[in-house]
Amino acid sequence: MAAGVEEFAPFRYFSLPQIVFTERLQQETRSRSRSKKQEARHRQHFYTGRPSTLRSNMGKVAIVTGSSRGIGRAIAIRIAQDGYDVCVNDVEANKQGCEDVAQEIQKIGRRSCVATADVSKLSEVEAMIQTAVKELGNLNTMIANAGIAQVKPLLELTEDDFKRMFEVNVYGVHNCYQAAAKQLINQGNCSPENMGKLIGCASIVAFKPFALLSHYSASKWAVRGLSQAYAMEMAEYNITVNAYAPGIVGTAMWDLIDEKLGEKDGRKKGDTIKKYTNELIAQKRTSVPEDVAKLVSFLAGPDSDHVTGQTQVVDGGIIFT
Repeated sequence: MAAGVEEFAPFRYFSLPQIVFTERLQQETRSRSRSKKQEARHRQHFYTGRPSTLRSNMGKVAIVTGSSRGIGRAIAIRIAQDGYDVCVNDVEANKQGCEDVAQEIQKIGRRSCVATADVSKLSEVEAMIQTAVKELGNLNTMIANAGIAQVKPLLELTEDDFKRMFEVNVYGVHNCYQAAAKQLINQGNCSPENMGKLIGCASIVAFKPFALLSHYSASKWAVRGLSQAYAMEMAEYNITVNAYAPGIVGTAMWDLIDEKLGEKDGRKKGDTIKKYTNELIAQKRTSVPEDVAKLVSFLAGPDSDHVTGQTQVVDGGIIFT
């Protein structure tokens, strides 16, 4: 028998009479040297299933940056439904949107707070984390969702264009990862049974760039690489690090991209997204923020505890990795 097959042999007995399954399980229990505690965990995992995401996440605390609207809002609402208490963040100009999202979370029955901050500034990110810890008790998950986009030909890009793009999309993710990792390590409560989570926002352009989105594409490639590097260094602390890569999503950001690309090609507003939807997306529909939130729910939950260093695409079938 090939190595490793014996470990999963009990799966073949689910459809047989209970006496056969019981005999097989007893034989395996006697033959193994696991402690009683380890054996109990083994049986729970393979035979009865893991605890529900809601029960596993109940009372945990997450920060979601850029969550006053769009994808960030959908993520904040979804993980609150999963049992998280949530610190809602955006820049000061979007504070009212944050307050609205926080109220929605409270209606779900979870605690929430608001902490405005510019993620490109480390001091503000650190203050945001301290607000979350003070108001909600601790920190378990950082979702570095905040980002910006700009549509502009390469030959017209200025130094300031590049600088601002990287300040928010790359430095912002690094600031969130670094400050949150320090908080998680200092708390000392991350373990194989209670993994810390760092999650960043990449994009499908981290796999295949779009014309006129060159510096945006470069920034998202950087998020992908940064997440892999953090995953290697954070593993010893029981912290997973992953990113999510949305495709064409019905948000204000993609409305702007559609408008600018349409101007270049002489198309009406909305026609570029329709063209991309018909020609690029296998499922023939654009994503909605909730599609992305479902993936982030997985990355923030216990079922992804053995997943790290990955950038997972959610685009309806544009990029195949």
